[in-house]
Amino acid sequence: MQSSSAMNRLAIALVAGTALGVAVTPAAAAPGFGALDGASFGQQLQSTLGSAYAGFWLDGTTRHVAITDAAEAADARAQGVQPTLVKYTLRQLDGVASRIDAAAASAPATVAAWGVDVRRNAVVVSVVGEDPSALAFAERFGAGGDAVVTEPVSEAPRPLWNTIGGQAIQNSQARCSAAFNARGTTGRYVLTAGHCGELGGTWSGAGGVIGMVAGYSFPGDDFAEILITNATAVQTALVDRYSAGADVTVAGSAVAPVGSSVCRSGSTTGWHCGTIQATNQTVNYGGGDIVSGLTRTNVCAEPGDSGGAYVSPNGATRVQAQGFTSGGSGDCRSGGTTFFQPVNEALSRYGVSLVTG
Repeated sequence: MQSSSAMNRLAIALVAGTALGVAVTPAAAAPGFGALDGASFGQQLQSTLGSAYAGFWLDGTTRHVAITDAAEAADARAQGVQPTLVKYTLRQLDGVASRIDAAAASAPATVAAWGVDVRRNAVVVSVVGEDPSALAFAERFGAGGDAVVTEPVSEAPRPLWNTIGGQAIQNSQARCSAAFNARGTTGRYVLTAGHCGELGGTWSGAGGVIGMVAGYSFPGDDFAEILITNATAVQTALVDRYSAGADVTVAGSAVAPVGSSVCRSGSTTGWHCGTIQATNQTVNYGGGDIVSGLTRTNVCAEPGDSGGAYVSPNGATRVQAQGFTSGGSGDCRSGGTTFFQPVNEALSRYGVSLVTG
């Protein structure tokens, strides 16, 4: 993908900002993350490295942490991570992203998404084409520095209306995909995307009627719950892998960190896998539909995959639920970028628990 000269200048500025590298002894490759330590290990690093902490990610089996103070490098290595010296702390980058969030209503439609990318030590703003108004919007928040960079995308993300555990669900208006089964004190539920739930009505699956939408949150968030009223509908902890092989079993919802493998199941394109690229991203779907707190991946998706399950890691038979397909750009022929709504926010909001096995 070719970028404009303005984008190249911003990209060069980014390289200059992150190439402050400190000479360090490589950290030993860490074993794979257990079910619960992806998020907690990041919190541990943030606690021990203090104000110098600038983010944590995986590269294969190697754990990396960005720091703004070379004096913290030894502490980082002692915790089994490879330190990289950068310019901005995570708190500074989160502050920039928050200022963009506050101005979201004024963002041109060609500003497709924005959020912190810890591996690039910047807030990345995705711009459709070379629209000058979108570039100008992004530059408002850079304050003449390199904390904000733009990247070109060929098309704006869109809610992928047409998507259940990866299999199809539909009402009178659209087809989406179910993500996970959940249970609460008030009943049994299928969880899916909020922009699907927004349509309301009665939803059906492969075996007949499921039930009606009990709640949804979109825009702002992108999750929904469908109350199962059909006594013949049997809940399972399975997610469909389609032609890729046997179903996988959801064992929990431990958060996988940036750099982890992740797979998606949807009723249009089946099972596809890739990598978690960034968390806490804000996406502008146009028409005032702005969603925050999403996770960006390089997994492809197409209309109809919306609401389908994201799980991690790739290759496991028992997996951790990560979220629901929200939207994206591209397709599964040429590749693309897709965002998912983290599942734990929906579980907390609705007071329900995943069906696990």
